[in-house]
Amino acid sequence: MDEKEKQEKRLDFLVEQFKADSREYRNLPTPKDREGKRALLRSLMNIRFPRKMDEEVLRVQDAYLKERAREKGIVEPSDIPAIRGCLSLWQGDITRLSVDAIVNAANSEMLGCFIPMHSCIDNCIHTYAGIELRAECFRQMNGLREKWGRDYEQPTAIPLLTDGFNLPARKIIHIVGPIVSRYLTEALEKDLADCYWNTLELCRTKGLRTLAFCCLSTGVFHFPGRRAAEIAVHTVTRWLAGHPGAMDRVIFNVFKEEDRKYYEEILE
Repeated sequence: MDEKEKQEKRLDFLVEQFKADSREYRNLPTPKDREGKRALLRSLMNIRFPRKMDEEVLRVQDAYLKERAREKGIVEPSDIPAIRGCLSLWQGDITRLSVDAIVNAANSEMLGCFIPMHSCIDNCIHTYAGIELRAECFRQMNGLREKWGRDYEQPTAIPLLTDGFNLPARKIIHIVGPIVSRYLTEALEKDLADCYWNTLELCRTKGLRTLAFCCLSTGVFHFPGRRAAEIAVHTVTRWLAGHPGAMDRVIFNVFKEEDRKYYEEILE
């Protein structure tokens, strides 16, 4: 049996196991086509609250996601040219990057996105890391609630570190960016700068030397894209100047064309 056939069997197995794991959707018809099965599996993973899963299912899930990463194409830092010092710009799927750490734009619950097939980066990272990621975030948040109270939510700009699980990245740094409700203020700009600064400080203390930032607080958090890019580049550049040799590569990862243009103009 070749790898493609093994992957199809893994997908079929996982769809049925995750359906059986869900009371609400266990009787849902399974699509016949591969993309339909993939969408159903991702949706069932997205909505699943962290709880124990059979070890055999986890083993197959891990093998499936590792192969999905290979299929999508793993990108090394050496594949991306440096623009200024150790700074790089790369447009694409952050879950393809084989770096020490990628940054996830998280929400204050720190459990990922529960909306099936949502296009946010939080959903994408949790999908391709696997359900162990949500379980690990849940474990860490429970520990923080034991310390700070049951209503504890992760504050803005305070990073939380987890393993990358089935991603090419070794680690994931989850951080809550500021939300622009009406007007952009100096306080919100400082909060965004703190996200970048604090993430780099965490990398320094943990020995993480290659890092990919996503576009924090843009999108549904409504931070203006150009200003967010300016703050990102300025803050990272200032941190690197104060910590020479601390990082081998810092990648600004963008997905949208307009964000790529912002960073290109700023990094010229």
